[in-house]
Amino acid sequence: MKRIAAKYVYPLTSTEPLVNGFVEVEEDGTVVRTGICEDPAKESVFLDGALVPGFVNAHCHVELSYMKGLFRKGTGMAGFIDQINELRDTKSLEQKVSDLTQAMDSLWEQGVVAMADISNCDDSFAVKARHPMYTRTFLEVFGTEPEDCGAVMEGVRKLKAVADGFGIDAAPTPHACYTMSPELVTAVSVEGLKSGFLSFHSEETEEEEEMLKYGSGKMWENRIKAGMSVPPVTGKSSLLYFIDRLLQGHPAPFDEHILLVHECCMDQEGIDAVKAVMNHPFVAVCPLSNLFIHNALPPIDLMRRNGLKVCVGTDSLSSNDDLRIVDELFCLQRNFPEVPLGELFTWASRNGAEFLSKPEFGTLEAGKKPGLVLVDHLDAEGRLTASSKSHRL
Repeated sequence: MKRIAAKYVYPLTSTEPLVNGFVEVEEDGTVVRTGICEDPAKESVFLDGALVPGFVNAHCHVELSYMKGLFRKGTGMAGFIDQINELRDTKSLEQKVSDLTQAMDSLWEQGVVAMADISNCDDSFAVKARHPMYTRTFLEVFGTEPEDCGAVMEGVRKLKAVADGFGIDAAPTPHACYTMSPELVTAVSVEGLKSGFLSFHSEETEEEEEMLKYGSGKMWENRIKAGMSVPPVTGKSSLLYFIDRLLQGHPAPFDEHILLVHECCMDQEGIDAVKAVMNHPFVAVCPLSNLFIHNALPPIDLMRRNGLKVCVGTDSLSSNDDLRIVDELFCLQRNFPEVPLGELFTWASRNGAEFLSKPEFGTLEAGKKPGLVLVDHLDAEGRLTASSKSHRL
């Protein structure tokens, strides 16, 4: 058995830390107990920082790791999509696999024990199958033309069969309202919900809202110029549109775990609609990606007031400089200083584990094996700094 003490220990059974606390773990990482040191000076291992359970990256596109450093910042979503279309598949499969393997290894070393990852192909499956990190893979689909719905569904079912062959947890999921026909949003959501999980890019930018509400804006214009069908103009937010499409194929309430990713434009009407039909909604925030693409952040205060379960993701290296959970937390702390550090850690660990239905992760409780992470370089008040990093112990 090992005993590790630190200035702060966050078991995350609450948001409060144990000051001058300790964690005792078996050799295999199973937690025995936590507590407060009688005399920190007598501890054989006393670390300057915070001990937390392993992180859960609630939204990533690890297969896009080969795109690191290729994108211009601040282009808005329309400009970002243009770059994706231009730069996708510009490297060999060997290089893609090398880059995504390096990204997953880096996440593991930082203390990420589990990840909700988006895949559009099978590039990452072999790596996930042999990696110590747990992953749930969301097989994301696109398709703006209604007549293509059947073919798209056939394709994603074949991709799931490949994932099943690797023994990884995977199921279909919709991308976003603006890249899919109404029929496809409903069809793939119904299919994905059979797994008990769904992930959906929702209300990421004002451009998306403008497209759905008014049939205008850069994203709308791009689709028209490309000769692609556009989603119906509803006068409602894209979140309300998504809920409407869900209800076309699945009666409320939804007992499945549904992850709404980004939600930079979420408002009270949307939150009320979510709570009316979803028993287990989660929101994944990716603040550095949001700043990278369109210099905006989600309404954290509104989410907190409404008691939403917030998780933290890094998005991809096409829209982020690095995949570091602590950097995302520092960004949130800098912009929303009223959020206690223990609550940020809860978002990055416990809530993500709950979304993935992985109770062995998320808290430092006896009998669990959540991984143990040191977050260093805290300030005098025990808050994150620009120098803070996380390290798997």
